[in-house]
Amino acid sequence: MQIWVDADACPKAVKEILYRTAKRLSVAVTFVANLPLRTPKSQYIHTIQVPGGFDVADLKIIELIRDGDLVISADIPLVAEVIKKGGFAINPRGTFYTKDNIGEYLSLRNLSAELRGSGVETGGPGPLSFADRNNFANQLDHFLTQRNK
Repeated sequence: MQIWVDADACPKAVKEILYRTAKRLSVAVTFVANLPLRTPKSQYIHTIQVPGGFDVADLKIIELIRDGDLVISADIPLVAEVIKKGGFAINPRGTFYTKDNIGEYLSLRNLSAELRGSGVETGGPGPLSFADRNNFANQLDHFLTQRNK
């Protein structure tokens, strides 16, 4: 199993949790981004820089993931594709996406896009809180513990 990170929009605090997790559990974590990334030196931490462009990093993740891999992303269309390929996903706030709930998240995302398109201000998520970071760390730990049983 490998962890893939949609790294361009991934908060620094979440990246730090993933760096520690990679080292602590000897699990491969690959950060995919349009921009160059500086990561700690580790045999378990990798980066892939893709050309700039709409959804280029997402498409690279979809191309490379395998059944059972975990993706860290808040991008609902990417997450939906990951789940179709047999992967798992957690967003940086700790929401765990499954076959059972991804349809609801896609519907909410599409509704918000329609509202924005018609001029309604839907607002975005607030800054990542301490509780969000804890929730992410707990979900990640729970997922990895279940996978290693």
